[in-house]
Amino acid sequence: MSEYEIALIIVAFGLLGATILPSLLSEKPLTLPMFYVGLGVVLFTIVPGAPTLDPIQHSVITEHLTEIVVIIALMGAGLKIDRPFDWSAWAAAWRLLGITMPLTIAIVALLGWMLLGLHPATAILLGAVLAPTDPVLASDVEAGAPLTEIEEEQALIHQWGTVRFSLTSEAGLNDGLAFPFTYLAIAAAAADNVAGWMWIIDWMAVDVLYRVGVGLVLGYGVGQLMARLIFSTPSLSHQSDIMAGAEAIVTTLLTYGITELLGGYGFIAVFVAALGLRRYEWEHEYHRELHDFAAVVERLLMATVLVLFGAAIAGGLLAPLTWTDALVGLVTVILVRPLAGLLGFVGSEAPWSDRAAVSFFGIRGIGSFYYLSFALAHVSFAELELVIAAERLWAIVGFVVLTSILLHGMMASPIMSSLDKRRDRVLESHEATSSANN
Repeated sequence: MSEYEIALIIVAFGLLGATILPSLLSEKPLTLPMFYVGLGVVLFTIVPGAPTLDPIQHSVITEHLTEIVVIIALMGAGLKIDRPFDWSAWAAAWRLLGITMPLTIAIVALLGWMLLGLHPATAILLGAVLAPTDPVLASDVEAGAPLTEIEEEQALIHQWGTVRFSLTSEAGLNDGLAFPFTYLAIAAAAADNVAGWMWIIDWMAVDVLYRVGVGLVLGYGVGQLMARLIFSTPSLSHQSDIMAGAEAIVTTLLTYGITELLGGYGFIAVFVAALGLRRYEWEHEYHRELHDFAAVVERLLMATVLVLFGAAIAGGLLAPLTWTDALVGLVTVILVRPLAGLLGFVGSEAPWSDRAAVSFFGIRGIGSFYYLSFALAHVSFAELELVIAAERLWAIVGFVVLTSILLHGMMASPIMSSLDKRRDRVLESHEATSSANN
């Protein structure tokens, strides 16, 4: 049996999982990511010649494969959000991005430097890689499809937010905002051979201000243009109906490509463009089509990456992991992110149960794979330390992602069901109060 036939079988299982398993796994402590990783482990273990992908030897392929999954997931995340953009209404997102994420990066970097003995630049990279909440694997705790929560958001618009909104908005933005810290790690490694501190000024000017600014501006601009094009063009043919929603992928690729060509952060641009699409013709039913098309493509690509991840695990990805590495990985998932999340919500109006849930569900996933492969694909002799640490870094990151898939996957359904029931009671109370006042 050749790799081609085996690949066809894997694709078939991926399609099967994307179409049938969501309903079968509903309300159960088992998720699609767990299924796909397990499938990869089993196939590579029992099927001779099963395809695999060494993320170190093929860092560029790994980078681009994970990149495309993340940007499509970012489009889907932006289209899910039914809460209008407002600085106060998005307070939860700003807390997670401005407090929780930097704290997480700093603590993980400190652990990597002091406990794992990593070079400071490598420790910063580890912190940046493990900081983002993944938009791909967070579907069980994200907001629902467009138009499903408009009434609920209108009722709660003056409150702090919701768990699903907080995690969706965080996942949409921190995948892009972790990029400056990845560049910081590369710049810090190169600075070993550079006198002075000018490299910090260059990093702040280019990698923070310029790249973030370009991402925001182009994301908004392309999003507005595509929104006007999509909602002003009627569907006049059967072919148009068949391809309904494909504009979401067009917008994703166009926004990302233009932004990256001009040196901006494409991740930020794609999410901002998605918010622009979602905000235009706010209650139009076509937003569901856009979201659903993106979700199908995202699930198929996610299946591919996670099956290959399982195969890599079976092939020895975690072999370089030491007990200390594993301990730091567990601490990152179980203690660092939850504590940083709780600190981020100090002074918030959010109930403690919601704070705890948002802080706990800092899901690590394919975004972490992308950042690590990106850094290792863009190093030079000046950043040789990052190359030397590649196998160990992949083992640590792979372990953290696997832990997150298992732990968060098992806990997502029961925790979110409990929170959803409590929110239903809050909405019923709000509606009763509104009816009495009227």
